[in-house]
Amino acid sequence: MPTYEYLCDDCEFKFEEFQSIAAEPVHICPRCCGHVHRLISGGGGIIFRGSGFYETDYKKRHFSEPSPVSSSDVKDAVSSISSSDAKKSDTEKADN
Repeated sequence: MPTYEYLCDDCEFKFEEFQSIAAEPVHICPRCCGHVHRLISGGGGIIFRGSGFYETDYKKRHFSEPSPVSSSDVKDAVSSISSSDAKKSDTEKADN
C-alpha cells in the first residue's frame, strides 16, 4: 500500500497517510479540521533484492565469455566467404 502526502489549505500542516489505492482520499485535516489536498510525490525508489547487480544475481553462469576476435580471424573469415562466393559464381556460369 502506498503512502500519500497531504497538505492542509488552512493551517499548512503537512502529513502522510498510509492507505490503499482504492481508498477515498483524506479531505479533513487531523489538526484543524480544515480542507486538505493530496500532494504529487516522486514515488518510491527502486528496491534491489540481494546484491542487486547483474553480474552476481542474474547473469547465467554456464555460458563462458566470448574471446576477443583477432584481425587474422576476420581476414580468414572474409577470405573463406570470398572463395565460396567465387565458387558459386563459377558454377552459375557453367550452368548457363
